[in-house]
Parts: sequence; C-alpha cells; structure tokens
Amino acid sequence: MSKNRELIAILRGLTLDRCVKVSEILIAEGFSKLEVPLNSPNPMETISKMQNSFGNSVTIGAGTVTNVSEVSQLSKIGCQMIVSPNTDTEVIKATKNGGMLSFPGAFTPSECYSAINSAADGLKIFPAFKLGVKGFKALKAVLPNNLKTYAVGGIDETHFSDWLDAGVTGFGIGSNLFHSYMSDDDIQSAAKKFVLAYDNWHTNKK
Repeated sequence: MSKNRELIAILRGLTLDRCVKVSEILIAEGFSKLEVPLNSPNPMETISKMQNSFGNSVTIGAGTVTNVSEVSQLSKIGCQMIVSPNTDTEVIKATKNGGMLSFPGAFTPSECYSAINSAADGLKIFPAFKLGVKGFKALKAVLPNNLKTYAVGGIDETHFSDWLDAGVTGFGIGSNLFHSYMSDDDIQSAAKKFVLAYDNWHTNKK
C-alpha cells in the first residue's frame, strides 16, 4: 500500500548527516513521499543525497519553494516534487516544465483555481487548522472531484478521520513527525502512529 499512501513527511531542519538514516526509518514505516523544506540547513545537498539514495523507490521533494530559480536548481539535482507555501503560477509552470510534481499552497477558491489552471498536480491546503474541516468541505464542493488535496499545518493523527471523511486526499506532516531534536526512535514511533491512523481509516472504508 505504501506507494498509494498519501502522506508527505515534511522534514524541516533535516541535516545532511542524518538524512539517510531518517529517510530509511520513514520509508520502512511506510512513507513514500519525503519533503525537505528549503529553509533547512544545506537543503540542496540533502535533497540530492536523498534522491541518489532513495529516488528510485520513493518520491523525494523540496518544500518552501517560492521562486523560479529554486525550481531550476532543484530540477538539476533530480528533485521529483515541489511544494510551496503559496500559489505562484510562475513557480507551478516552471515545476511542470521541469517534469516535477507541483503541490502549491492554497487557501481560498481563487488560489485553488489559479493553481489548477497552471496545471498543479494537487493542492497543499495551508494552514489547514485555520480553514478547519467545515471550511474544507465548503471549498471541496467547488473543486474538481479528481483533484488531490493535502491538509497541512496543525494536523496530527487524531484529525485524520474527520479530514478523510470530508474528502481530503492526504496530509503533509511536519513537526508532529520530525523535528531536528527528535531521536531516531521518536521519529519511528511518530511515523508508526500516522501510518496506522491513515491505514485504519482506509481499511474501515473498504
């Protein structure tokens, strides 16, 4: 199921020396989408190392991508996925031209449609806790049915079922899954919780 599990691990603050070990832990627990935000230490080197080590089996991406020059750099190192906090049509178009997946941040109907019309692969609903499940339901009613949506910001595993019931595709999980001060064991136990909550909902819906 791991290839279809719509969970994006947001690894803000991940360092070059830990990136292989942390990736191994998350992949073993069932994550298949790993994102390193560009406001982490040495993000380009870290993403490149992860791409070289794991890019054939999982999707390695960059987060907090806010301009076209970053997209160009990331394309050159083999990055597969670009995630942004905002809707920037130039960034989305450059991402698609570079053959990468595009998940821009969007919050309003205008931002959502701006992203859709620029050929984004899905939307990062951010900050999700601010919109809430009710707000998302209202938004979802006007979005294309097949559009992928990821709730990001203030989400933990106890929120999964409500959001999935409302029709969200998946989640981007940051500080509840990974923080630079967390031990390997802490990261592993957090990953287990998220995967279990996600899988349980899907099992119950079958």
